[in-house]
Amino acid sequence: MSTTELGTRADFTPSSTLGWRELWLKEDWWAIWLGLGIVVVGYVLFANGASLKWIAVTPEKWSSLGQLGAHFAANGVRYVAQFVFWLAIFSVALVALGHSAREFIPSFVFLYVASVVIFALGQWTQANYYNLEPPLVALVLGLLISNLIGLPRWMDAGFRVEFYVKTGIVLLGATLPFSLIVWAGPVAILQASIVSIATFLVIFAVARRLGLDKRLAATLAAGGAVCGVSASIAIAGAVGAKKGDAPIAIAVVILWAIVMIFVLPFAARFLLLPTGVAGAWIGTSEFADAAGFAAAQTYGEFAGQVPGIAGTSDQAVWAFTLMKVVGRDVWIGVWALVLAIISTTRWEPAESGRKPEAAEIWWRFPKFVIGFVIASLIVTFAAQGYSLADYNKLVNPTLVAPIKDLRTWAFIFCFFSIGLTTRFGELAQAGRKPFAAFSVGVVVNVALGFLLSAIVFASHWANLAR
Repeated sequence: MSTTELGTRADFTPSSTLGWRELWLKEDWWAIWLGLGIVVVGYVLFANGASLKWIAVTPEKWSSLGQLGAHFAANGVRYVAQFVFWLAIFSVALVALGHSAREFIPSFVFLYVASVVIFALGQWTQANYYNLEPPLVALVLGLLISNLIGLPRWMDAGFRVEFYVKTGIVLLGATLPFSLIVWAGPVAILQASIVSIATFLVIFAVARRLGLDKRLAATLAAGGAVCGVSASIAIAGAVGAKKGDAPIAIAVVILWAIVMIFVLPFAARFLLLPTGVAGAWIGTSEFADAAGFAAAQTYGEFAGQVPGIAGTSDQAVWAFTLMKVVGRDVWIGVWALVLAIISTTRWEPAESGRKPEAAEIWWRFPKFVIGFVIASLIVTFAAQGYSLADYNKLVNPTLVAPIKDLRTWAFIFCFFSIGLTTRFGELAQAGRKPFAAFSVGVVVNVALGFLLSAIVFASHWANLAR
């Protein structure tokens, strides 16, 4: 993957030499300012009885081109306003980081228009049947364009993979208030923690056994243990990985995520698992939120249609959400902090002989994870005093859902950019070892996830929300 340079030289300059200037010269901080700005505005509107819904427009479900056309005709102004909004905030940030707006703007126009088409395709009523989840469609379409057609290299100016995903991660924090983690209950958190730790340790150990650099091993392990793309980028920065390490991990993660979309629902159907149990298994075994959600929805639709499958469609999606989106994704910050400490205090001193400085942990820590936590705290504050039922009825649709929709746009920008900047020839140079190490982790992940979901905690998941 030929990912673009994502900042000026300041982006690659140690924070220790930037001082306070890093607050406007580092990409991580700009992702925080943009993400938290959206969350704060959303909260202010919510507190005053309004919402971000208008600007957070997304294509609606459609079954005919006439319906789709009517939607865009009725909401054209909203899409134009949203485009201007994204263009303005990203342009301001990238110009501050030293990039050319003249190259970014036309490239982003292409990116946004294509993303609208991708999002609309994902809202087709038959999309779930064909597993046409928008982020995955974005990735595949980007790969086809990059490897079969090709685009001018100057257009890479708009394909800011890391910037989009970092902004998306901050917005992700707003969809995971700490109160939701409490509502998830100890079973979900315990199971997610067991899977995250076990998967990380297995992939890391196998990768090191195969002779891979420990930084690449950590990046691969985090991609399998948490949320593939987001975790790979966060951990690559935390451990000071080489530029090509994150793209390698992302490629392997996405490959297995696509495979699991088909394998997990098929296996669960063969075993006639209750929908809640299958959703939990998918949540502990998938490697990307979009792919896992597609798999959970697919299996949920078997309820009432396939004899022997007990439960409801909602149970499959809810169990998946508790396990993957709530339970495992929160480990992004944990692994980033732990590995930043290990890299700074253990790995680098052993290699260079230089005594570590405590401040190096702060310089190395991916700052956008801080934005993730703050966004979560803001929505936690907004949700205080609400029961889970009232949260789903009042807070979620007005405050959280619009932020989640904007997060989805950011992730589509990210996945499409990954595809557009991925060249298969360059990935092939990474060799088979990263794929082999990750694949061993996949086997352990799937087996452990099944053991916990279908045997150890089976009664909990089978009776979820009853």
